[in-house]
Amino acid sequence: MLKNRLNRLPALLLGAQIALIITGGAVRLTKSGLGCPTWPECAKGSYTPSEDQVEPLINIWIEFINRMLTFILVALAIATFGWVLKSGRKNLRLLSFLQIFGIFGQAVLGGITVLTKLNPAAVASHLLLSIALIYGAVVLNERSRDYPKAAPLTYAGVLLVRVVFSLTLLVISVGTVVTGSGPHAGDRTAPRYNFDLRMVTWLHADLVITLCGAIFALYLLLKLAPISSSPEARDNHLKLMRTFIFLVLIQGGIGYLQYFTGVPIILVGLHLLGLSLVWLTACKLLIRTSSKRHAKLS
Repeated sequence: MLKNRLNRLPALLLGAQIALIITGGAVRLTKSGLGCPTWPECAKGSYTPSEDQVEPLINIWIEFINRMLTFILVALAIATFGWVLKSGRKNLRLLSFLQIFGIFGQAVLGGITVLTKLNPAAVASHLLLSIALIYGAVVLNERSRDYPKAAPLTYAGVLLVRVVFSLTLLVISVGTVVTGSGPHAGDRTAPRYNFDLRMVTWLHADLVITLCGAIFALYLLLKLAPISSSPEARDNHLKLMRTFIFLVLIQGGIGYLQYFTGVPIILVGLHLLGLSLVWLTACKLLIRTSSKRHAKLS
């Protein structure tokens, strides 16, 4: 029973990495980014909220709770690394260790973000490191479940998967520029990029449209190409592709809706959740088609 529970540690770690993006978004959207105005302390002379702080109490505690999530992540990462060592899974050792290393890097980047008064470049770096850690956690989780198996794709199909994955990463990266140019900075005094918000938003939207085209092309390739693979493997990949298409369309719809409604907080929060789910699915797709045992055309 305990062994089965320990097998879930990579999945729990992955969930916690996604939760960090959501709570980080809550910090930004509630203007709580400087609720703890210094680092590593929350207030001068105190690692916990101080009664002498002038910041609003709600902002202080939102930022402080977000910081505390780092300790949960560290605990999960260390427990996962211990499980990997005990299980003898040598192919998981580096991945699990990099999670620990990356979480400490997140803490340092979080400190830089606070000390630079929420500079948008620092905020973007903080998010992009989370994206990298989610990718690593997905690889760890998938390999612990013995993926990848033989992929029901031609080599051309695998290349298209890599294009889709790269476009997803590019969409997210440009999205950080849109965020850094928009109204939700995390604090009223935080600096902003000097980009034209409409132009960077259009660029972001054009990349999303390109991504949609690449995803549909991949789905049709998988659906229609005469590939000799097991029906189960093909059905599993088609199911993942349908999930990917659904998430990207919903995410794009939320993006357009928030643009035309003045970027309300609730829609931005949903967009962050959608970002996490889209990225999670893109990572799974890449990993599950990264086997060298590709199917051949009949």
